[in-house]
Amino acid sequence: MFRIWGKLMKNNRFIHDMVVEIDNPSMSRQDKIEEALDQFTMAFDLEKPMWFDKNTKEMDQFSRTHFYDDQFIESITFDYLEIEIIEDDKEDD
Repeated sequence: MFRIWGKLMKNNRFIHDMVVEIDNPSMSRQDKIEEALDQFTMAFDLEKPMWFDKNTKEMDQFSRTHFYDDQFIESITFDYLEIEIIEDDKEDD
């Protein structure tokens, strides 16, 4: 099972969070992350943020990454969106 936690943060506090579970062994790890990000943006009523090289590096090193206001085209009412892998089935690596 692949589980990823999405959190909207403002002033170092959660303002909204949810966990997405993806149970599809045929999907790559990156596809699962993108699918979860799509689900977060739909649930949080956000546009999908731009994915930068720093996001890839953070996910590889720490299994988490942050999206700040410069990664959204529209203005945001929170400080950042954080996504964190909390369970990785590792079969795709």
